[in-house]
Amino acid sequence: MNIQKPYIKKAVEELGFKAFTEVQNKVIPVAIKGEDIIGCSQTGSGKTHAFLIPIFENLDVSSDDVEVVITSPTRELANQIYTFAKQIANHSETLIDIRRYTGGSNRQKELERLEKSQPQIVIGTPGKLRDLAIKENKLKIYSAKTFVVDEADMAMDSGFLEDIDQIASVMKEDLQMMVFSATIPEKLKPFLRKYMTNPFEVYVKPQELSSLNIEHVFVPLKSKQRKTMIDKLLQVLNPYVAIIFCNTKETVEELGSHIISQGYNAAKLHGGIPARERNRIMKMANNGDFQYIIASDIASRGIDIDGVSHVINYELPRDMEFYVHRTGRTGRASYDGLAISFYGPNDDAYVDFLEQKGIDIAYKDIKDGELVHRRERKERDKRERVTAGFDKHTLNVKKNNKKVKPGYKKKYHKKVQEAKKRVLRKKRRS
Repeated sequence: MNIQKPYIKKAVEELGFKAFTEVQNKVIPVAIKGEDIIGCSQTGSGKTHAFLIPIFENLDVSSDDVEVVITSPTRELANQIYTFAKQIANHSETLIDIRRYTGGSNRQKELERLEKSQPQIVIGTPGKLRDLAIKENKLKIYSAKTFVVDEADMAMDSGFLEDIDQIASVMKEDLQMMVFSATIPEKLKPFLRKYMTNPFEVYVKPQELSSLNIEHVFVPLKSKQRKTMIDKLLQVLNPYVAIIFCNTKETVEELGSHIISQGYNAAKLHGGIPARERNRIMKMANNGDFQYIIASDIASRGIDIDGVSHVINYELPRDMEFYVHRTGRTGRASYDGLAISFYGPNDDAYVDFLEQKGIDIAYKDIKDGELVHRRERKERDKRERVTAGFDKHTLNVKKNNKKVKPGYKKKYHKKVQEAKKRVLRKKRRS
C-alpha cells in the first residue's frame, strides 16, 4: 500500500481497519503518486479514508502554507471529514493544522486567525471557501498541492459547481485533483475535462445496491393525498427513530409543522435552517430526543444518527440514485431497517428501475391500522388492463335503454362486475 509514515500506520490500526476496502485499495497507491483521480463509488464504501490516507502520506508537516483543500457540499459531511482527518492527525508527533470552514461559524474570528497563520489542511463547504479565498483573499489556497471535491454530484445538484470552479481556477496548474462522486452526471463532465488531465478512473461496482437488512415497502397513494397517508402511516408505526424525506425544504417545513402539530416528537432538518440550529438538532437527535426527523435530500448523505429504525419517503427522490442514499440511513450494522415509500401512477418507470437494480420491493396498503400485503404491482396492472378491455358484448350483459327504476344503475354495475369475474375465471382455467 506504500504507506511509510509510522503515525498513519498506527492511526489505521487503532481505527480498526482489518482490511482496506476495494476503493481504498484502488485509490491509495495512485493518489500517493500524485495522480488525478475520478472515483465513482457509493456512500459507505470507505472513500473518505481513500483520499485522507494519501493526503497525510504526502503532507509536509513543516510547511506553513495551505497544502490541501477538501470541499464537501454540506456542513454535516464536512464535519465528518474533519473528524476523520483529526483522528489520523492526532497520532502525529508534529502538530498538523487542520481547519474547517462551514456556515454558522464566527467569520470575524476566522479572518483574524487567517491573518496570523494559514492551515495546512482546509476542509469546508464550497460557498464558505469561496468567500474566504476569493472574496476576502485571506485563505491562501493558491499554494495547495491537492484539491479534493467530495460528493461532486451532490454539490452540482445543490448549485455549488460554480463556487468549486472559481476555487479551482486560482490553484496551481500542476495541482493534483481528486473528485469523488456516487454518480458522474453528464453536466459534471465539462468541469472534469477543464481541470483534469488523463485522470485515473476508479469505478467500484456496488456489492449490493441496498443492505440486506432493509425491507423495502411501497404504499400506493391512489387518490389519497400524501398528508392523509402519512397521518395513517404514523398511527401504524412506533419507530425508535424515523427519518421522513421530502424533496424540497418547503415541503419539509410544511410537513414538519403538520407532524409536530399532531403531537409527535419531531424536528425539521434542511439546508435553509441556520447551521448552528442544524448542529443543535443533530446533537439532540443523537441523544434520542426525537422520534421523527423530517429532512430534505440535501441532508440525506450528511445524516449519521444512531438507531434509525425507519426511513419514510414522503416523496420519491427525483434522482433515482438518491433512493439508496436515503434508505441507507437505516439497516446499519446487524440491525434491521424498514424503508417505506409512497408512490403514484406516474412512478412505474421509477419502481421498475429499482427492481431491475435488485431491490426486492414488498407492496402493501394501510388497512384497519395495519400495513397489509397487496397484489404485486404488475399483477394488479395486468388485471386492470384485462378488465378495462371488456365490452358489454363480451360480458353478455344487456343494457336497458328504457327509463329505469331507482337503484337500477347499482344493480347493473353489480352484474358487470360479476360478469368480469366469470371471464377472468375462464381465462385462468384455460
